[in-house]
Amino acid sequence: MTHIADMIIAHPRPSGHLQAGDLAAAIEACLDCVATCGSCADACLGEESIADLRHCIRTDQDCADICLATVRMLQRQGGHHPGVLRPLLEACLQACRNCAEECEQHASMHDHCRICAEACRRCEAACQVLLDSLA
Repeated sequence: MTHIADMIIAHPRPSGHLQAGDLAAAIEACLDCVATCGSCADACLGEESIADLRHCIRTDQDCADICLATVRMLQRQGGHHPGVLRPLLEACLQACRNCAEECEQHASMHDHCRICAEACRRCEAACQVLLDSLA
């Protein structure tokens, strides 16, 4: 249970162009992706075949960093600037897509990669919803 939706609703000047439910879903998906990608990178480091997972680790780390930056922007309710928010959401969506594709390549061998790919796909979809609402 998170308090994200409650905080969005409680803000004295909520963002007018983003639906509170969609915004909360995107923040939650990004936060989940940050944690899952970080855990996946750590699990990859624990695998015997670490050399085969280097690209996966880097992709996990990139995705986590971009998702965290996206969360930081989305949680600011004083007014989102579409010229900044749109490219950030696009970058987050692409980072999640890249990470999901990479992790899906290892999912049959490493359950942590399967879980990470699922989290990335969920975040990708949530970012797409927000992007669509900015159009």
